[in-house]
Amino acid sequence: MRYYIDLFSPETAKAFADSSQDVTGFRISRKTYVENQKIGLGDRFICYVTRIQRFIGVLEIQSDPYIDNIPILTAENDPFVLRFKVKTLVWLPLEKSIPIHIDELWNNLSFTKGLAKDNLRWIFMVRGSPKLWPQKDCELIEKALLEQSKIQKDYSFSEEESSKLKPQKIRVSDKKEIIVSVPEEEVTEEIEIKEEDRKAIAIQAKLAEIGEKLGLKIWLPNSDRVKVLSIWKPKNEDILLNELPLVFDDTTLKTIRNIDVLWIKGRSIVRAFEVEHTTSIYSGILRMADLLALQPMLNIKIHIVAPSERKEAVFRQITRPVFSLIGENSLSEVCSYISYDSIIELAQEERLEFMNDTIVDEYSEFFGEQ
Repeated sequence: MRYYIDLFSPETAKAFADSSQDVTGFRISRKTYVENQKIGLGDRFICYVTRIQRFIGVLEIQSDPYIDNIPILTAENDPFVLRFKVKTLVWLPLEKSIPIHIDELWNNLSFTKGLAKDNLRWIFMVRGSPKLWPQKDCELIEKALLEQSKIQKDYSFSEEESSKLKPQKIRVSDKKEIIVSVPEEEVTEEIEIKEEDRKAIAIQAKLAEIGEKLGLKIWLPNSDRVKVLSIWKPKNEDILLNELPLVFDDTTLKTIRNIDVLWIKGRSIVRAFEVEHTTSIYSGILRMADLLALQPMLNIKIHIVAPSERKEAVFRQITRPVFSLIGENSLSEVCSYISYDSIIELAQEERLEFMNDTIVDEYSEFFGEQ
């Protein structure tokens, strides 16, 4: 028996609680991981609620994975179509779910032990699901959840947690509602921009390196080329494109040329990356939104890359109302977040030359993703 993390947003956790609690699902992009891991009968999911950082349940797998489009965790267009039949061993109400920061867990989990409680070095452990988790950690969490199911201790929500449990929604069609965020004020972080610039350039170089190893062409904005090339040394001079082989109007091309990193195959953009490093967070997000507004039918994967401590800030921005009506989908549905640490980790993958760009999906996170 192996344990895997199963991530729920507060909304999908409530939807699961209100369901028959016998099916859980994941994005189709996780199919390769599920197959490679041979996740199946007898394995267990430790269920964790994002945004409020709490453990809520344990599910035992009762079937092989299968595909089903019938909505179970959202009212319609449920993205979690890769599914397992499960038996619910524990499922707690949200207000009784166990915060990861309680001493009994924090001081004993292998990835938090010894860290200050405001240290986010552990956050990579809840990046994407399902994901194999350490056996001893999961046994500790499962024991705590089973005990909590008996004693039903209250863990009161902080003011910040409460605000995250009441997402604002707008209706974008007769049947569809989108979660949006409306920040009360913009908080300016005290960050040395020059140092952040250096980190961002290093991440751009890593993205170029990864794309090259995957057999793709690379586009970089003219303003960043000299700085990125001081770190990334392409093996062939034709890897870095001097002209975009794309047929778009001038306005679209001007927008595309300024995106931090593009991976290109033939005459198509495969993936687009914006590396966010400024205090405002949203300059790259606006470029992605502009691109989708100009070309709503453009079918490419888009990603915002930022430090782990800015993950929530990225999600706050991409869920703003202005980004909810771009083509058929909101920005939060098509644009994922990837941490700096994930890009560094991916660049160290020794088998990149034998993979394709879908490996990036293993490191991507969507707002509200399970």
